Amino acid sequence: MILLGVILLVVGFVTGISILWTIGIILAVIGAVLWLLGAMGHAVAGHRHYW
Repeated sequence: MILLGVILLVVGFVTGISILWTIGIILAVIGAVLWLLGAMGHAVAGHRHYW
């Protein structure tokens, strides 16, 4: 999810499409939060590890 967010950020920046930029930021933040929760040992959506 983080990788998809970064890709959308880059594509949105290069093409100037602001909706891609916004969606990219949202996906990157959600991916980072899920990654941190999984790394701290919390179960995310019933899974011990999130990747």
